[in-house]
Amino acid sequence: MPDNRIWFGADGNSRPSVKRFLSEVAAGVLAQSVWLHEEVGHNQDASREIRALFPDDAFGTPKPEKLIHRVIFLATNPGDLVLDSFAGSGTTGAVAHKMGRRWIMVELGEHCHTHIVPRLKKVIAGNDPGGITKTVNWRGGGGFRYYRLAPSLLKKDKWGHWVINPEYNGEMLSEAMCKLMGFSYAPSQSLFWQHGHSTETDFIYVTTGSLSHDQLRVISEEVGNERSLLICCKAFMADVSAFPNLTLKKIPKTVLHKCHWDHDDYSFSIDVLAEPEAVPEWEEENEDA
Repeated sequence: MPDNRIWFGADGNSRPSVKRFLSEVAAGVLAQSVWLHEEVGHNQDASREIRALFPDDAFGTPKPEKLIHRVIFLATNPGDLVLDSFAGSGTTGAVAHKMGRRWIMVELGEHCHTHIVPRLKKVIAGNDPGGITKTVNWRGGGGFRYYRLAPSLLKKDKWGHWVINPEYNGEMLSEAMCKLMGFSYAPSQSLFWQHGHSTETDFIYVTTGSLSHDQLRVISEEVGNERSLLICCKAFMADVSAFPNLTLKKIPKTVLHKCHWDHDDYSFSIDVLAEPEAVPEWEEENEDA
């Protein structure tokens, strides 16, 4: 009572309660709000939304679009990037798209093909009248890219050594290494050592073979003094300083330094993907890195 810990309300006649000061409360303040199902939907709403999109093959555990709309509205601004690493039926991507957010969805299940891609195509075409469509006045538009994750570039052999995955053929390996090393994959039809380029005079050559001093000398002579070449190979037996226009890297070592081996579902961390000049409604590609 001396420090007014007991509070009887503004008029002094209410039921007494204990006053707590902010300095005595654990870090942070508990949110004191209730999200009513009239405002953010419920499971039955979500089921109706997904059945309207896929009457013959409804997804089992969808989320209502109004719920995701509330979360995205509170946490982001238009143009922000929304990530859903367990995409499910694609509700987060659909809602983010309608709200003018950029989005990335990841899904390893087959419903990626049966539900997510068809759903997003309907959103883009303006053929998804349910969910928050009327709330945000969505009429269609935009686009997306669809990538399939390729197998890991490296795997351990029976002795526990990292080796190139035999599932990769020469073309797949070259394209993966170009992306990994920051080169544009553009194999030459006439020069075997040009698999890609970073500038008009800087090229990359990828091979699973071991290169000798004589082989490197021949390549160096073809490259010439006005160009430079990065060679990614299994091994090399040469004095590298003898070829100032060549840079040599061993593929397994190069890849190991850029891999996240505590994860078993991807090989590389790709920080930048070039923006296309024009994005179609949807585009399916194989992601080889």
